[in-house]
Amino acid sequence: MAAHRSGPLKQQNKPHKGGRHRGRGSAQRDGKGRVEMKILCKKVKKELSRIDQRHRASQLRKQKKEAVLAEKRHLGSKEGPPHQVLVVPLHNSISLLETLGLLQDGDLGTVHLNEWGGTHSFMLLCPHLKHRWFFTFARPGDLHTVLDMAKVADTILFLLDPLEGWDSTGDYCLSCLFAQGLPTYTLAVQGVSGLPQKKQIDAKKKLNKIVEKRFPDDKLLLLDTQQEACMLLRQLANQKQRHLAFRDRRAYLFAHAADFVPNEENHSVGTLKISGYVRGRTLNVNSLLHIVGHGDFQMKQIDAPMDPFPLKTRVNKSQKDSSMAMEICVEDAATNMEEDLKVLMKADPARQESLLSEVIPDPMEGEQTWPTEEELNEADDFVKQSSKVVKKVPKGTSIYQAEWILDEGEGSDGEGDEYAMEQEDFVEEDSQVESAEEEDEEEYETMMTGESVRDDLYDEKVDEEAEEKMLEKYKQERLEEMFPDEMDTPRDVDARIRFQKYRGLRSFRTSPWDPKENLPQDYARIFQFQNFTNTRKRIFKEIEENEAEGAEVGWYVTLHVSEVPVSVFDYFRQGTPLIAFSLLPHEQKMSVLNMVVSRSSGNTEPVKAKEEMIFHCGFRRFRASPLFSQHTSADKHKFQRFLTADAAVVVTVYAPITFPPASVLLFKQKSNGMHSLIATGHLFSVDPDRIVIKRVVLSGHPFKIFTKMAVVRYMFFNREDVQWFKPVELRTKWGRRGHIKEPLGTHGHMKCTFDGKLKSQDTVLMNLYKRVFPKWTYDPYVPEPVSWVKSETSSTVPEVDIE
Repeated sequence: MAAHRSGPLKQQNKPHKGGRHRGRGSAQRDGKGRVEMKILCKKVKKELSRIDQRHRASQLRKQKKEAVLAEKRHLGSKEGPPHQVLVVPLHNSISLLETLGLLQDGDLGTVHLNEWGGTHSFMLLCPHLKHRWFFTFARPGDLHTVLDMAKVADTILFLLDPLEGWDSTGDYCLSCLFAQGLPTYTLAVQGVSGLPQKKQIDAKKKLNKIVEKRFPDDKLLLLDTQQEACMLLRQLANQKQRHLAFRDRRAYLFAHAADFVPNEENHSVGTLKISGYVRGRTLNVNSLLHIVGHGDFQMKQIDAPMDPFPLKTRVNKSQKDSSMAMEICVEDAATNMEEDLKVLMKADPARQESLLSEVIPDPMEGEQTWPTEEELNEADDFVKQSSKVVKKVPKGTSIYQAEWILDEGEGSDGEGDEYAMEQEDFVEEDSQVESAEEEDEEEYETMMTGESVRDDLYDEKVDEEAEEKMLEKYKQERLEEMFPDEMDTPRDVDARIRFQKYRGLRSFRTSPWDPKENLPQDYARIFQFQNFTNTRKRIFKEIEENEAEGAEVGWYVTLHVSEVPVSVFDYFRQGTPLIAFSLLPHEQKMSVLNMVVSRSSGNTEPVKAKEEMIFHCGFRRFRASPLFSQHTSADKHKFQRFLTADAAVVVTVYAPITFPPASVLLFKQKSNGMHSLIATGHLFSVDPDRIVIKRVVLSGHPFKIFTKMAVVRYMFFNREDVQWFKPVELRTKWGRRGHIKEPLGTHGHMKCTFDGKLKSQDTVLMNLYKRVFPKWTYDPYVPEPVSWVKSETSSTVPEVDIE
């Protein structure tokens, strides 16, 4: 009788774990010399009791509170820099002279006046508050002055009208400041006491409703009397400071005085001596200095003169009773800097940052040279090793005879190679043709006109040519919205020549595209990081942890900046504020910057790609011609011909490296010199490998329709073009997919197969792609804009009839 054998479905019980309490020797024998892998793990978090958790939370709250209080006490104190306040009147009816009179009152403290051209500023020292302020003023229409002063101001004091709050210019100024990043701000109303008593309450309620749109949950302070001015100063001193990320990691300085020493050889270039208080971070003399609006420079040395505005907390009674109130000091800055000079730090040429911003490409770098003897020997050895092929031969066959014996399947007719050549990528048309077309399209804007003029006078001010150009732009934008990326196949040029730099992709999302393929010559001039994110983290960590040598925050110093044009000093003497930022490592070098921006709601004019625009990126200001592309998480991004209003767009330009976070403002210069705000956003990345793909869609129409086959015409106009584009996949607007089977005749008709029957109203499409790069149009010089005035032309998009 045969024994029973268990099947594969028999229950398998776990074996008994007898070695649970074994000794060390048996464990080592079982391991047979194997060593456990060492794992780097995080520190084990110690579980705290509930009382310890509460104690730890209270300690953290206390530390944060002390840090905020220490920051408040340091700003404006004897050891820290003066509390810099930017006063911006948001309405044309506000009188700055009244505000000046209230803030310069003798009962508040000692006043030191400085006058540079048309810009008024003064230092206010309050011994009883143990605080010192530095007040500056800017009109909202003066765009560059407002934005530059807001970059370094500790607090912005907005002056509002009691009836309207702000006018159109003030609203435009607020839009720009919100996009750039607002520091601490305070709202003050001037002129409420001038209204009748009965209307004051209604005016305050109406003003609160207006202010809520821009400043929710913010209180309005009055500024009509001396008592209210004193309350305002106390509010400014006790406010919690808001931080701007792009300036907290850099040292910056507002110039209180400046002097220029020309070089002996060239008098147009020399050493600029800038005096002011160090803010933000410790200023190192070996780092580079960026003067806003003028470029990057090196420093020779840093001097530490006496503080011209010391805060004396103890005041004699005789001083109080006498005319201590106002002390007007209009001192010569050059003589003041030369007194009691103490050299703090001199630049070390070995450690100083270089001003090199571009790579100088070597034209012979890619050239082929004659190989050396070692390279020839290595090549021969490699050929000998690779040429040895193992073959099955009869016994006794010589090496010479074995060379003539063919393996199975070794011969080929070459048909596969021809087909592979047809499957190769198509590449784009000649860039010179495109650039010539784009250069012809110049930018025009509508001119401003008066409020109430006669029709004949109105027509005299209208530029008919500019109107025609703008109408054509609107038509192009509307066509792009209705038929995205579609293009008519040219009849005067063969399609295989016109689109020779384009290629077909099976899938835009998944098909591979090498980021290092066919790079332009400009890519040899830029710098690229191996890992930009890690470099940024490392630099920021070094700033936080390492103590830098140099001028500490709050010190009054004089910077000797070398090789500065004399025009910078001339601008300062005319009243333009002079602001300097220290650069982080690599921030003087050129690369490809990608910025995420959204269209400004107040601007509806069509903006085409590669048009010159003005960028305010962090502390920099420059002109460039950007590319627009979709903001997606894929590895390829579709090129946008126009700046869309409904979605965020990525702007790509050649510009100096800036480490994010940094705000971005895009302006467009009108024909009358005004700068119009186009878009706002932030710096996204510094990545030359970001692939921007331009798509062109060729369309054809079904001529004869069969079950799964159709004859398509009007996509091409000769037989050779059909053969050239045969490997590229077709699609239709109704979702069918197919490919070209064969050409018919000599006029561009072609037989195509699809995955289903076509509709007679369907359209056959072919997608072609190429990679596009930005133009090298970076220009650090931005002309001063004309004071902004609201355009009286209609902001609505005109109805365009497309014939």
